[in-house]
Amino acid sequence: MDKSLRKVTIIYYSDTSLELLHEVKCFPQNENGRVIITDKFKQDKSIIAVCEGEVDILNRIGDRVLNQGEDRKVN
Repeated sequence: MDKSLRKVTIIYYSDTSLELLHEVKCFPQNENGRVIITDKFKQDKSIIAVCEGEVDILNRIGDRVLNQGEDRKVN
């Protein structure tokens, strides 16, 4: 990966949906290390958080939390 790029997970709402979404992307960073998110990516989104690296989101608003070993099938 290029030194000037930084891998982040962006958590956001789309302007067309109430579902909380996330994407892992590489964006350039400025000399202070702040990620520069492109206008094209920000279009039609409300960004909630920018997290360092690739984040594995286990639960979002509205998701059911399952105990370890519990069947993932929801009736």
